[in-house]
Amino acid sequence: MRIAVLVFPGVQMLDVSGPLDVFTEGARQSGQPDFYQFDLIALDEGPITASNGIVFQPSCTIATAPSDIDTLLVAGGPQIRDMEPQDRLTQWLVRQAGQVRRLGSVCSGALLLANAGLLDGRHVTTHWNISAYLARRFPKVNMEHDRIYIRDGSLYTSAGVSAGLDLALALVEEDLGRETALKVARELVMFLKRPGGQSQFSAHLAAQTAERSAIRALQEWVLENLEQNLSVDRLAAQAGMSVRNFSRLFKSDTEMTPADFVESARIDAARRMLEDSPTPLKRVAARSGFHDPNSLRRAFVRRLGVTPGDYRSRFQKEAA
Repeated sequence: MRIAVLVFPGVQMLDVSGPLDVFTEGARQSGQPDFYQFDLIALDEGPITASNGIVFQPSCTIATAPSDIDTLLVAGGPQIRDMEPQDRLTQWLVRQAGQVRRLGSVCSGALLLANAGLLDGRHVTTHWNISAYLARRFPKVNMEHDRIYIRDGSLYTSAGVSAGLDLALALVEEDLGRETALKVARELVMFLKRPGGQSQFSAHLAAQTAERSAIRALQEWVLENLEQNLSVDRLAAQAGMSVRNFSRLFKSDTEMTPADFVESARIDAARRMLEDSPTPLKRVAARSGFHDPNSLRRAFVRRLGVTPGDYRSRFQKEAA
């Protein structure tokens, strides 16, 4: 089975090497060392310099790529927003989308697929630092900002950098079965399926991405005042705006509602307490701004898919 990764100058090296190591380990653990074959595909001939300065030689170009690619992954890079769209790359990606069994992106590589129109109408995710930008630039894309990876039919997209390993492990499980994938996870010391508590996006990250300083300042105030009344009316007053204007600007800047941000911030605070201390759940709920342990539990189950007690048993540092 041929796995190809599209690379370019300034590519994030882990976006390339990480998934390939997972596939290689999958083949080894299955007892079929030659199950996967790999190609690194570039736009033009010659060596590629990754964002970390490592120089490597792609195996082919988009003009000489093999015709039997099963899975094509598009890697990302820190400066991918600055790349000029190239018609020949876009056309090649569109052709490949109609030929390969699986098409996917690692990290910000989703932007190259979006440029080619291949994400329109699809549910996707990408690196938190580019997700809001991609959603604004390509409004037909159904962006899910807080996912590790998403499968939408034959399209697979993954979040920031290390999430490419999670995606590759899911593909190994599809190809070689759960038992092999579990062996890979154990060998590489990673989750077979990352628990809901380990999402890629936190309220503190969200507070760094808003474009307007007034929204960023309000977000920082929320993070420092979680036990207060944080209704939309209260937040709008704190920001010095009407409720309608505040809600509109907040959603435009952050791709989430004020209520969603507040709940995310409170869950983040509760997660840290559960990880770092034996604080009773009643006190965790109060200090993170939830009314009671039941409200805390409902929020955890809805957002993270685990109860606070289960989360603590998995991630409390003392238990680890």
